[in-house]
Amino acid sequence: METYQADDGWDALGDPTRRAIVACLAERPRAVGELAEVLPISRPAVSQHLKVLKEAGLVTDRAAGTRRVYRLNPAGVAALRDQLDTYWSRALDNFKDIAEEKE
Repeated sequence: METYQADDGWDALGDPTRRAIVACLAERPRAVGELAEVLPISRPAVSQHLKVLKEAGLVTDRAAGTRRVYRLNPAGVAALRDQLDTYWSRALDNFKDIAEEKE
């Protein structure tokens, strides 16, 4: 079993502001200023949240002039989805086993 990582995607998504940022980035890539316009936090706070999301592998960034534009990292999001699919498959298998035992 893998050890718990404080910087994994699930931990990063534990914060409601970071979930809101991910929801915004799911619509389209955005710069820090654009995110700050739609969120009730300052630009520096947005930057700090983006840093956490980037370290967790959920977002990437690229330079666009003097700005950095952030987008969701498909590989990071896919990894979370794969984990959920694994949990869901195990839960269904366990449910099936229990249902078959009762027959």
